[in-house]
Amino acid sequence: MKTGSLITQLRKEKGLSRDDLGAIVGTSGAVIGRYEREEITPSVEIANKIAQALGVSLDYLVGNNSVMVKDKKIVERIEDIASMPDSEQKQIFSVIDALIRDYKAKKAYS
Repeated sequence: MKTGSLITQLRKEKGLSRDDLGAIVGTSGAVIGRYEREEITPSVEIANKIAQALGVSLDYLVGNNSVMVKDKKIVERIEDIASMPDSEQKQIFSVIDALIRDYKAKKAYS
């Protein structure tokens, strides 16, 4: 999905008008409309503000990531894991991988 269409979709899901989103990110509703129609491209700074206002990552907004993480606790946990030494990360990922494997097996046989 193109960035403009994604902005429109996410904005509507949040129940925001173009003017509302514009006020949040420091621009006008008319400019938000131009972003949505792909007439102009927002700067990285504005795109980041739009992503934050819509509750998604900048990567998701620009199409670099197909997974939208809405749960901030998941993001915080991932950040915590990323700050750990490699040996501890491997232990955590081993446990997570085992739990995912077990879940998929249960799902396949139910």
